[in-house]
Amino acid sequence: MECKVSWNGPSGMSFLAQTGSGHLVNMDGAPEGGGHNLAPRPMEMVLLGTGGCTAYDVVLILKKGREDIRGCECTLSAERAETEPKVFTKINFHFVVTGKNLKPASVERAITLSHDKYCSASIMLGKTAEITHSFEIIDAA
Repeated sequence: MECKVSWNGPSGMSFLAQTGSGHLVNMDGAPEGGGHNLAPRPMEMVLLGTGGCTAYDVVLILKKGREDIRGCECTLSAERAETEPKVFTKINFHFVVTGKNLKPASVERAITLSHDKYCSASIMLGKTAEITHSFEIIDAA
């Protein structure tokens, strides 16, 4: 895996990232850090990438288990250290899973498998952060 991140120049703290799969993503800093608040912060990108990684796992695991999943949202709430390096110290993943007759045990198993075995991003962040998760099921019947 590879990506390239290029600074957009001396007028601010914005960057253009190009992924190995050819996608472009803008990032920018906060105004107090010289940015213009025109795009997500790099650490927000870390958090949202982690949410995408684990939501992907949960959906895939439930589909493979033949569960009738119709939707999955993951809201991440994080705290960071107050001093440098400002690593994540606590992250809660709250899943809202929609489907027909979803079994709570199946949803919890999918989340646990993602966090303990499959989601590289959350496993890495778990080295510095206390990881917790919660979920709710919305029946689409």
